[in-house]
Amino acid sequence: MAFSAPGSSSRVLSLARLVPVAGLLLFAAMASAQYTPAPQAEAPARVMPHNHIYSETADPTEDIAAALKQARREHKRVILDFGGDWCGDCQVLDLYFHQAPNARLLARHFIVVHVFIPAQMDQHADVAVKYNVPIKKGVPALAVLDAHGTLLYSQTTGEFERMRSMDATSVTDFLNRWKV
Repeated sequence: MAFSAPGSSSRVLSLARLVPVAGLLLFAAMASAQYTPAPQAEAPARVMPHNHIYSETADPTEDIAAALKQARREHKRVILDFGGDWCGDCQVLDLYFHQAPNARLLARHFIVVHVFIPAQMDQHADVAVKYNVPIKKGVPALAVLDAHGTLLYSQTTGEFERMRSMDATSVTDFLNRWKV
């Protein structure tokens, strides 16, 4: 394709010659311009390498009551997951909860309540005692309730406290055993 330059009918420029020149001029203009990086958001004070799972300020008694109400309405069971964000095994359990087929099993059959237990094991210990979960044996620790709050299962021997040495199928087996 050819075109005539404005004001000069005798001069015909080739588009094929014009494109490389224009690109070179654009590159030169960009290179000579002062580079200013885009402003960055201030980094958070503490970068957490994992998801926030357990709320330190939640009231587990209220959370369990709400979960039981929802479980009755949806014909599901309630899993009480005792642990803390500080706990690597708790993080692994949560990771396994979100993998297939566990995520589907949880969504279809359970309401999960995360009950925060600090590393000192001194907060919400009364809730653990109520559901026969000996958190002193380690976390994560699980309990399963029916929709009316009846305890169906409590982890009395610390079965999941070593989640990092277990695989996702152990969680799948557990969920299949206790689903509605």
